[in-house]
Amino acid sequence: MIKKIVVMAMALMMSVCFSGGAMAADKFRIAWSHYTGWEPWEFARHSGILDKWAKANGIEIQLDLINDYIESINLYTAGTYQGCVMTNMDALTIPAVGGVDSTALIIGDFSNGNDGIVMKNGAKVADLKGREVKLVELSVSHYLLARALEKNNLTERDLKIINTSDADIAALFASDPNGAVVTWNPPLMQCRNVKGANLVFDSSQIPGEIIDLMVVRTNTPDTLKKALTGAWYETMSLMSDKSKTSKEAIDYMAKFAGGTEAEFRAQLRTTSMFYKAAEAVEFAKSEKLKETMEYVRSFCFNHGLYGDASSKDFVGIQFPDGKIMGDKSNVKLRFDASFMQ
Repeated sequence: MIKKIVVMAMALMMSVCFSGGAMAADKFRIAWSHYTGWEPWEFARHSGILDKWAKANGIEIQLDLINDYIESINLYTAGTYQGCVMTNMDALTIPAVGGVDSTALIIGDFSNGNDGIVMKNGAKVADLKGREVKLVELSVSHYLLARALEKNNLTERDLKIINTSDADIAALFASDPNGAVVTWNPPLMQCRNVKGANLVFDSSQIPGEIIDLMVVRTNTPDTLKKALTGAWYETMSLMSDKSKTSKEAIDYMAKFAGGTEAEFRAQLRTTSMFYKAAEAVEFAKSEKLKETMEYVRSFCFNHGLYGDASSKDFVGIQFPDGKIMGDKSNVKLRFDASFMQ
């Protein structure tokens, strides 16, 4: 009798597992943080689009908002999350340098004015000399600052960098009568709206260099990659179709980001969104991406972001055509256009 009960219980468990029931669905955790180009992920969750694509692929996806951008990447690198939104530079310098084999699954946009340097009591980059500048250290804000300084014959030694969380930067700038910050939207717009604030440099002056990605661990199954890609491009299609639903989606994203629809649309104008997958695929396969990553990895190595590595070739970066930049035996960042395609 006992044997019969055990056999029946095992049969029931197998039936549940192979029927696609709740017990069978693998669950994956994805982290994101506030940024104009990433707010669509929240709408995909809110609208049920993300859940629909997860179910279609027999999995569950839990999307978590992490208010501190760098902390979200650290949690991904530590293994708490299987995917996370981040820039190309941060994907290289945090998880890749940290030994986590990651895939840039979706190229969502590149910043075309969405990252900038704002200051009071100054109207040009040269006015930063001798000042304290708040930013998220070792992030793309740091990169943007270095590029701005380079273009104006200054170096980081000409000022003092204060490492500041992106969650605090707008409030600190507003309260500082001599404030100077480097940040991204939406806090960039909040800083620009402060009385006496001047935008002295932004990412439109280095187009295509700050790229915004959905990054996943390379060993995650195709079901997750298909679900994320499908949900993203359904959301992109909805955002760009000029319908009433599109307006409602934009309005929701704006409110969730803490601003108005007009403010959010203004931020979208400084974000080169790849609304169509074909556009993202073309960008991923372009020689421009290789040129950008060569520039970025050189900057990272020269600024000590590779730790104690002896060469910028320490980490291998693989591109959609299979070519590898850096160490072929230590590929830790892969640009994969196949799921977008």
